[in-house]
Amino acid sequence: MKTFLRILKWTSVVLVVVILAMVVFILTSWNRKYDRPFPTLKASKDSTMIAHGKYLVYGPAHCASCHIPLDKLKDLEAGQEVPLTGGHEFKLPLGTLVTKNLTSDKETGLGDYTDGELSRVLRYNVRKDGQPMLGLMPFANMSDYDVTCILSYLRTVPPVKVNNKETSWNFLGKALHAFGQLPPESPEATPPANVPADTTAAYGKYLAYSVSNCRGCHTNRDLKTGDYIGPFFAGGFHLEDDMNPGTFYVSRNLTPDPQTGHIAHWSEAQFINRFHQGRVFPNSPMPWTQFKKMSDDDLRAIWNFLQSLKPVMQDNGEAVQKS
Repeated sequence: MKTFLRILKWTSVVLVVVILAMVVFILTSWNRKYDRPFPTLKASKDSTMIAHGKYLVYGPAHCASCHIPLDKLKDLEAGQEVPLTGGHEFKLPLGTLVTKNLTSDKETGLGDYTDGELSRVLRYNVRKDGQPMLGLMPFANMSDYDVTCILSYLRTVPPVKVNNKETSWNFLGKALHAFGQLPPESPEATPPANVPADTTAAYGKYLAYSVSNCRGCHTNRDLKTGDYIGPFFAGGFHLEDDMNPGTFYVSRNLTPDPQTGHIAHWSEAQFINRFHQGRVFPNSPMPWTQFKKMSDDDLRAIWNFLQSLKPVMQDNGEAVQKS
């Protein structure tokens, strides 16, 4: 019995030491930095590129839906061109993510970012200081042309000085960073120089994957890591209502499965008109206000792409669910 107690005692001591060592490692190593290349893209003063960049920011790429304060969403919904001052807080299992001020203010915005630093944020989700960001901006595979258009537009945004909170990680978030479980994004292949806009399924795939991020929400994901854990575009991702904790919006199955596909029996015209209609559920996380501004041709391309998907039978239940 004494031998057993002695073994138990030393096992407990070793376990405590290991735990303390791990805690120390996490707290001293979580703030790791990554070396990623700086794209050689340069902002342009061409009015056509600036206009396209603005269309992407306030439309398909829906930057405006996240990079404004939560209390300004109603103004955005009303059609106002709300300044992109950031400050929107996302409560996640890893901590609280706070969006960046995208105006040209040098102290609190992007005024002191070079074109290379800013395009690296879009390509790799790596901040100016080398720290990784959560992969919530799916632009790693966006074409050089579209990234350049966004850069060009953002350079024209007047400066607005605003002191937003900083993103804060809890212990789980710091642990995942320390053990390299939240690495930066990387392009799946060499990003295209340009993807000419048309109404084909190929262009729709480009929009759905690399611009509008339809895949990012209409695929089930692990909120702790961001990893995809379900079939692409089959839905099932639970997104909590910012205004009503415990209420979740569940993304729809967009594949053409005749039994469980949400739009399987829609026509192209119904699909386009649904976007023109805008928001139905008051607090839906889908950026309807921005997608409402998408051109009919862009919507037609996405429709053609979704129709080309392999049907996946997956019933995700009601669109709004309680925990």
